[in-house]
Amino acid sequence: QVRLVDSGGGLVQAGGSLRLSCAASGRSFSTNVMGWFRQAPGKEREFVAAINSSGGSTRYADSVKGRFTISRDNAKNTVYLQMNSLKPEDTAVYYCAVGRRNYYSAGYKYWGKGTEVTGSS
Repeated sequence: QVRLVDSGGGLVQAGGSLRLSCAASGRSFSTNVMGWFRQAPGKEREFVAAINSSGGSTRYADSVKGRFTISRDNAKNTVYLQMNSLKPEDTAVYYCAVGRRNYYSAGYKYWGKGTEVTGSS
């Protein structure tokens, strides 16, 4: 059974940093895209960042470019999201996801339960 456990969320002041982790179990995802999404209160879920299987290619939403960095450790079946220079508008529940294939347009098949990030001004 596939399971994604995302963690690392919390309360952080504006300008602060957090590192989210998502550990996958049940099978290896070393050949799949992995990504992060977020859903703010009252808003739809939105894409944040994605990384290909080797880690050599990444994509980011414009709102987080230059502040967030996605990375992965295939030996640990884990994806990370380093969030720096956090803003109050980054407040959301963050979800990790595993892609259906190793290309971004294939969509996502498995999802974590989310970890909450609250940025205070």
